[in-house]
Amino acid sequence: MSTAFFETPIEYLKGVGPKRADLLKKELKIFTFYDLLTFFPFRYVDKSKFYNINQINNDFTYVQLCGKIISIDTIGSNIRNQRLVAKLEDNTGIIELVWFKGLKWIKNSLTLNKEYIVFGKPNYFKNKFNITHPEIELKEAHNNSDFKETFQAFYFSTEKLKAKGLNSKGISKLIKTLCLSAKGIIPETLNEDIIKSLKLISREQALLNIHLPKNINLLKQAQRRLKFEELFFIQLQLLKQKLKTKQTVKGHKFLTVGKYFNNFYHNNLPFKLTNAQKRVIKEIRVDTGSGKQMNRLLQGDVGSGKTLVALMTMLIALDNNYQCCLMAPTEILANQHFNTITKMLEGINVNIALLTGSTKTTKRNEIYEQLLNKKLQILIGTHALIEDKVKFNNLGLVVIDEQHKFGVAQRAKLWEKNNIPPHVLVMTATPIPRTLAMTIYSDLDISVIDDLPPGRKSIKTYHFKDSDRLKVFGFMKRQILKGQQIYIVFPLIEESEKLDLKDLMDGYESIVREFPLPEYAVSIVHGRMKNQDKNFEMQRFIKGETQIMVATTVIEVGVDIPKASVMIIENAERFGLSQLHQLRGRVGRGADQAYCILMTKDKLSEDAAKRIKIMTSTNDGFIIAKADLELRGPGVFNGTQQSGVLNLKIADIVKDEKILIYSKKLALEILNDDIELHKPKYRPLAEHLAFINKNKTNWSVIS
Repeated sequence: MSTAFFETPIEYLKGVGPKRADLLKKELKIFTFYDLLTFFPFRYVDKSKFYNINQINNDFTYVQLCGKIISIDTIGSNIRNQRLVAKLEDNTGIIELVWFKGLKWIKNSLTLNKEYIVFGKPNYFKNKFNITHPEIELKEAHNNSDFKETFQAFYFSTEKLKAKGLNSKGISKLIKTLCLSAKGIIPETLNEDIIKSLKLISREQALLNIHLPKNINLLKQAQRRLKFEELFFIQLQLLKQKLKTKQTVKGHKFLTVGKYFNNFYHNNLPFKLTNAQKRVIKEIRVDTGSGKQMNRLLQGDVGSGKTLVALMTMLIALDNNYQCCLMAPTEILANQHFNTITKMLEGINVNIALLTGSTKTTKRNEIYEQLLNKKLQILIGTHALIEDKVKFNNLGLVVIDEQHKFGVAQRAKLWEKNNIPPHVLVMTATPIPRTLAMTIYSDLDISVIDDLPPGRKSIKTYHFKDSDRLKVFGFMKRQILKGQQIYIVFPLIEESEKLDLKDLMDGYESIVREFPLPEYAVSIVHGRMKNQDKNFEMQRFIKGETQIMVATTVIEVGVDIPKASVMIIENAERFGLSQLHQLRGRVGRGADQAYCILMTKDKLSEDAAKRIKIMTSTNDGFIIAKADLELRGPGVFNGTQQSGVLNLKIADIVKDEKILIYSKKLALEILNDDIELHKPKYRPLAEHLAFINKNKTNWSVIS
């Protein structure tokens, strides 16, 4: 199959040229004929109906008419203010058609007393309707056209494109030209069995009818076919990679559960494992004992006990004479993990170290030496772990926390530090909706901790407005008298003219005024502070030397202070649902009742009010994540839009969940039958995958 036509640079399409091509590339990422053919409309207007002129009213968004042009006049003596007015007449009345641009060309293209099809948006001006810059075509040409637009497709454009004549109509014209050229040569991408069993129309029919639908039924069939195809090939790509990795990449065998694990389990376990934790540990045991490399995503809500599961996995690695490392995105989080794990391992002879950007040279050299001579068993740190100087003797397990905060190349460097790749456990406290996890994490096995440790009380969440601030101050004082500590989180660190936000420093000063020394002490932490200053302030709060921590979202992950039981989020309307949930999870780590207070301005937008209502009605991270996905789309999760993993062109992973589930099931069946897709019946699938890879569609490893 030749794909040369579809790989043709877009500048060679009639009507494009070099200048327009540059804009299409920069503004819409359209580089080739194929890119334009798969640039789908975002809505349609029904053009199957014709109306009489006397039927037009204010409820009409668009109207299509058929009539004769009975007059054409240029009005206005000043060239800048001239307009062209043509009168269209049918059996019921007359309406004016008005143009302000391209007057000479349009006037020359119109013929008096000829019948025209007119389509446009009616405007009410001086007690009568007119249509400005309508689409107009001779009725005779319309009837003879190969592509009659039953439904007018609308395409996304930008101001720069519109300035070059590439508004929705201009893009539509280019696509019509391309469709005429592509007719008869659009290759099939699915094998006959799939097309027959799912009763799908051909790919050519789908692509022509998505742009130029002949009727509503064909439009729906085109959408169904293209949605399935898009989700199916993402699944095929990711699952193929996952299965091949399992078949070809050897992994260390953790066959022993010995003294380290058993000593910890019987003597140091901080609380009884939940059923979910037990299930996840069993899943990990199966993976790590299989002789294949484990690639597992562990997701669980804030405070669900992921760190404990990670530690117990590390202890199994130690029992099998392997080293482990845990990488975290920030020094605060790395320190938190080091302190937590050191405390949990108290009394057990495990050599554990911390490596961050702040680690002094002497200590670094000591760590390097101990890693090589195998005295160091667990290394916890930041991206400092991936430096070339960090060499392990026998790295068996890599744990990555908040994995989406690291790039693919950064993560890959860790498992290149061994001849046999170490097992990989990536963790996230951002609950991922099932549909999104199925799409972007198909190459990973997924474990979920979906319950909380015993004794944890549900965090109570309340919404207060700026006008309620004195009530909130009173509540804070009562909590501090009980021995509790409080976080106050601001979205910015310096004043912004564009956003009407309370500046962090203003907030800090108002808190200091309201809560004076010596009775109260206030810490401040933000991203622009030096690490040593940040850590100093954090330590003061951890030790209980300060009662209030004023901070930016730098404390979003990793801070675990049992006495901090109140989280106040300023300008909560500026945060997304997932971030609000992450912040709320910083409290409620102890046995005391915890509270989250969402502070907003008095007037809220509809979207902001929805988010606040969701936050106050549930603590379930998965419900919140699904709501966030529905409100804001998949781009907000783990930077999927930026990474190129989930740049969906037509499918919607929320609305098209059934198609997604079926596409994954079918992709798995096919790959289990023939992972290389060598069988003749799978040839269309193999060819399209090769085309996708050649054209750099990136559905590659993200773990």
